[in-house]
Amino acid sequence: MTFDWRDGYRDTSTCRALAGHIRDISTRPVTLMEVCGTHTVSIFKNGIRSLLPAHVTLLSGPGCPVCVTPSCDIDAIISVSGQENTILAAFGDLMRVPGTSSSLQDKRAGGADVRVVCSVMESLDLAVKNPSKRVVFAGVGFETTAPTVAAAIKEADKMKLANFFVYSSHKLTPPAISAVMGSGNSSIDGLILPGHVSAMTGADYFRSVAKTSRRAAAVTGFEPVDLLRGIAELIRAFESGETGFYNTYERAVSAEGNKPAMNMMNEVFDVTDSRWRGIGVISASGLAISERYRRFDPCHAFGIAPTDEADPSGCACGEILTGKATPQSCPLYKKVCTPLNPVGPCMVSGEGTCAAYYHYGE
Repeated sequence: MTFDWRDGYRDTSTCRALAGHIRDISTRPVTLMEVCGTHTVSIFKNGIRSLLPAHVTLLSGPGCPVCVTPSCDIDAIISVSGQENTILAAFGDLMRVPGTSSSLQDKRAGGADVRVVCSVMESLDLAVKNPSKRVVFAGVGFETTAPTVAAAIKEADKMKLANFFVYSSHKLTPPAISAVMGSGNSSIDGLILPGHVSAMTGADYFRSVAKTSRRAAAVTGFEPVDLLRGIAELIRAFESGETGFYNTYERAVSAEGNKPAMNMMNEVFDVTDSRWRGIGVISASGLAISERYRRFDPCHAFGIAPTDEADPSGCACGEILTGKATPQSCPLYKKVCTPLNPVGPCMVSGEGTCAAYYHYGE
């Protein structure tokens, strides 16, 4: 079936045609998982579920960086904010994430110097302007933002800054997807892969995911036409028994991606084992600052040692992040846990599944 994409990626008639095509080819129950928080929000805001047959189920996966950051890292970042002569710089969606006993917002209300920044380069500028203070950037993100953090560390090295640090809780997405899929034993029938990450890494970065999971996987954009096109490709593959890999976001995602950015990330960071909320430790799924740039690691520079902490009692964020539960099945959802009183990170982040359900959904 051929469509004219020049009409726009929100064109109503194109969306209706795609939805009709999906209804025509989808004959049996199918479950697809989107592995990106922005996809989760876009699916809700654009009413994608209402356009699909009732037997098509969309689940959210581990696609929100803040949500998959474990309590031990959240507590470590919070502990940094309480140290003397220290500025803790973080993106806004980290501010209200609850740690074991407090949050960055609580610390700032109590007098800690916690700054909200829009980019890691803003935190680098803070270090330049505050030479008598240590500036620590809370590095939480996937392959999308890790290269920019690597660029900031390289710039700090070039400037010979002695007061700039990055707490790295960066994570790599393919190992987590493979862990969720359980080497092909999952009930998930297809994967909607993240467009932002793929634009940086290149589409080929995810080919191994489709191969090891033995499921169809499609890189997809964020507009309604993008999403429906990706879903149509996955359902077509499912109905025909294919387990292929597809890039349906060609206008933004090439096969090889942004090689200079990825090379910079690989220079500054070493791949390491990493703990994910709700999943546990996944081999070779995290990024630690390499030996060459180790002086910018606050864990090394001034003795921060993350310790394992249990997630909040009753919180189902872990199950939600792995597709084993939906927000409605969590006993805390909309009762104890709300955007004004979040118990877990899935209700805090703008890309969190619980927040998306709360604001837009079912």
